[in-house]
Amino acid sequence: MKRIAIVGASAAGLTAAETLRRRGWDGHLTLIGDEPRPPYDRPPLSKQILAGAWEPERAVLRSPQELAHLAVDLRLGQRAVGLHLTSRRLRLGGGESIRFDALIIATGVTPRRLPDSDLAGVHVLRTLDDALALRAALLAGPRVVVVGAGFLGTEVAAAARTMGLQVTLVEPEPVPVRRPFGDRIGALVADLHRAHGTRLRCGTPVRRLRSTGGRVTGVELGDGTALPADVVVMAVGSVPATGWLTGSGLSLADGVACDAWCRAAPGIYAAGDVASWHNTHFGTRMRLEHRTNATEQAIAAAGNLLGDAIPFAPVPYFWTDQYDTRIQAYGIFPPDADLRVISGDPSNGRFTAAYGHQGMVAGVLGWNNPRELRTLRRLVVERALWTTVTDAGPCPSFAGDRCWESTRPRTLGVYS
Repeated sequence: MKRIAIVGASAAGLTAAETLRRRGWDGHLTLIGDEPRPPYDRPPLSKQILAGAWEPERAVLRSPQELAHLAVDLRLGQRAVGLHLTSRRLRLGGGESIRFDALIIATGVTPRRLPDSDLAGVHVLRTLDDALALRAALLAGPRVVVVGAGFLGTEVAAAARTMGLQVTLVEPEPVPVRRPFGDRIGALVADLHRAHGTRLRCGTPVRRLRSTGGRVTGVELGDGTALPADVVVMAVGSVPATGWLTGSGLSLADGVACDAWCRAAPGIYAAGDVASWHNTHFGTRMRLEHRTNATEQAIAAAGNLLGDAIPFAPVPYFWTDQYDTRIQAYGIFPPDADLRVISGDPSNGRFTAAYGHQGMVAGVLGWNNPRELRTLRRLVVERALWTTVTDAGPCPSFAGDRCWESTRPRTLGVYS
């Protein structure tokens, strides 16, 4: 194996390249990225970069000297547009063909957009350029409507509110972040935003965007309400960036379908947001759009490419920062999971909770409580019985509710 190509020059792609070199592989390594910028971190885009707390350079993952030390053929600003498995060749947008012996796919996701949203004043947030363009628009002091109250939408709304802007957060579900965490945690996130002056319109879908002369002027909801807006942020989810792989022969049901070893085909591996694989710890197929997973899966994919043959079976970890609140979670959060507060008090803004599924602790969550949450992670790692939590005695509860109950959370469209 003399030539390895990596498509996707972000956290997962860069980590895969570094892992190969760290493991002693010294062949020809090509790293291809469709953006002209060197690899950078994405979580700060909706937080520190958007709020102006960081300059763009701070999000860059490696210095030019560190990239040079990798001895990688770095192809920035070049898009992969095709893959031929038999001949082991990648086709780039400029017409160039790159030969490889093994390939790691780390192309991530692309943002969804609502129909007829190609208007001035309408933004998505995926790239550093997206974040800088949105920040420039926010500095003009506009009225802001954020469509979609998942992690990205709520983080953008929080950043805009810290800038003193008028912000309305629109979500078709009854509460924000319902898909990852369910109704009870979602209601707490709603209260958090209201306490900071964000206007919420939950339980109502968007009917259309209003515009004049090619510029957005407002958002019309399904109930006929019109929300005036100078800036609209689309945070309505994303899709795996696999269009360039159509016709390649790879399975693309929900991202690049891989086995437990992150292998999509002989010599072809995938990592990060684009990869769908079987997690043997939970006995289910997953595709995770989490920063920590991008790094961990890239290390696993590169190692397995080199012959490790170790299943990638992590306990997922993810977090969101909003205002003065950090919500962290380990595990998975199936639709029919039960919820029980373990310690603290939701009304005081500091607590931990567990989610039970099929008799096991499937996930744990901490609200401004990172230290205790790290300890509770072992319940998920060890597949502790749900009775370990429910038999522990009285616990704090949500006002007027039992300590645990079915919450119907649904995970970000990435758990099945």
